[in-house]
Order: sequence, then structure tokens, then C-alpha cells
Amino acid sequence: MTSYDPDQSPVPADWLDTDEAERLELVSIFHRQKKIKLPNLQLHSVIHVVVENQVALGEEVVVNTLARLQREGLDRHEALHAIGSVLAEDLYHLMKEDDGSTREPYRRYLERLESLTASRWRAG
Repeated sequence: MTSYDPDQSPVPADWLDTDEAERLELVSIFHRQKKIKLPNLQLHSVIHVVVENQVALGEEVVVNTLARLQREGLDRHEALHAIGSVLAEDLYHLMKEDDGSTREPYRRYLERLESLTASRWRAG
């Protein structure tokens, strides 16, 4: 891959064939070129890459949530951010909990995605 545009779905095989560090750099380049101000470009890029990875791998709940949020009026980039916000919040809670479980937090993440709506995300 030579570029990244979050409003265009990357070809899954191309995305997954691209080195992880290169994916992060492509996402960062996009945001720098668009002059999008972010408190932490590196963390923002990591969240983008994780969500894009889930989409490219065909994680059904993530794919369906992305499509549903777009039907509800979000552009693809906004929908990635909405999904990423759930991911970031769940990661934060996971770091604080330390209950030893690895499956339950992921199931909770997927359940939260299923209840995510564009209007709720826009409301903050």
C-alpha cells in the first residue's frame, strides 16, 4: 500500500500484507496531510490500525457496526472513530481491572459495538 484514506475501505489482502509499522505510518501521514489536530497522533493511529485490522480480518461485529454507523449517517472515517472510541474505553477499563480474563473483555467490547449508534456517538 502506498497511501491510506479512512473514507475508502482498503483492500483487505493489501492492508493485511502491509507491515504493521507501515500501516501506522500511512494512517499518521493521512492525518498530518489533512492537518487534523490530535492530542496524540501515535495513539490515534494505533486505534485506527486496530479497527482497520478487525475489518480486514472480517470480524463480523466490527464489519456490521461500521456498515450500520454509515447507514446512520456517519462517513467511514467518523464510523472508525466511533468504533475506536469503544475500543479505547474498553482498553482503559481492561488495564484497570486485571481480573485475569481474556475472553470476557472482548465479548463486552463486541456487545458494546452492537449497541453503538451514530446519534449516541455524536452526543459524546
